[in-house]
Amino acid sequence: MTKSPYNIRNYRPADFNFFVLLYIEAERQEPIGRPVTPQAIAEKLSHPDFSTERDLLVVEETGEIIGFVDMLPELDIERVIVDCWLRPEHRRKGLGGKLLNFTMKRAGKLGARFLHVNVREDNAVAGNVLSKLGFDCVRRFLELRLDLNKADRQEMDRAFCKCRHLREGEEEMLTQLQNLSFAGHWGYNPNTVEAMSYHISLSHRSSKDIVLACEEDEVTGYCWTEITSGGQGRIFMIGSAPDYRSKGIGRKLLLAGLANLKNKGANEVWLTVDSENKAACSLYESIGFELQTNYLWYEKSVD
Repeated sequence: MTKSPYNIRNYRPADFNFFVLLYIEAERQEPIGRPVTPQAIAEKLSHPDFSTERDLLVVEETGEIIGFVDMLPELDIERVIVDCWLRPEHRRKGLGGKLLNFTMKRAGKLGARFLHVNVREDNAVAGNVLSKLGFDCVRRFLELRLDLNKADRQEMDRAFCKCRHLREGEEEMLTQLQNLSFAGHWGYNPNTVEAMSYHISLSHRSSKDIVLACEEDEVTGYCWTEITSGGQGRIFMIGSAPDYRSKGIGRKLLLAGLANLKNKGANEVWLTVDSENKAACSLYESIGFELQTNYLWYEKSVD
């Protein structure tokens, strides 16, 4: 029997420079929003719910890393998010099935019920592979874009003047508000103060990215914005307290977030929204966002 030239093993700190090159290559060929700078990748690997020793595998061929699979546990909603990528010349050699076995074992030990994988809709190869491995497409998310030069600057500025930025020490409040805002939404894993602090402290983010709507002294909603490594604006998340919905707060927060990004030099803004969130989709369309592509979530039960 011929011995396989491939070795699947746990990630080691010494792999970092090689892993960065492969990670950037993966995002360039099959984009799903991975970080693409060494610092941002290092920060991703330091996520408080992620263990590089247990949740990140690399695939070697004669000592060269040619693939990886990382597994982010989100156990409050009983799932593990999987990102797996192999250089094209090493595909169709049985590695997909082997990597799936590793992830199934890891997810089973954690007590997860599902594996979830996110791919662009136009990545037909990945969709076919996932289908053959027993995954089903369960959700579609829309990637939308807005040309800020066509937006109503005065309306944006008026909304921004009625909001304020997150202040130091408000991480716990924002965590509670976020969990209330997204309770029951598909794919939302309740946050912790530790995870919230981690996200705010990332090198490309700060408290000035988060715009809050208030009624007297009570925070009623937030819009989390960011400038990407390419200089584009992105609406990372918008949420409002359940008692204040259907009162125009979502629109005000969106406009304030757009003003915040415009003030930072962004000329275009992107966001991702669940296609089944009809209220949010209608809001974004009314502001002028246009569909660019779709992202599909695939699911497989952990046996």
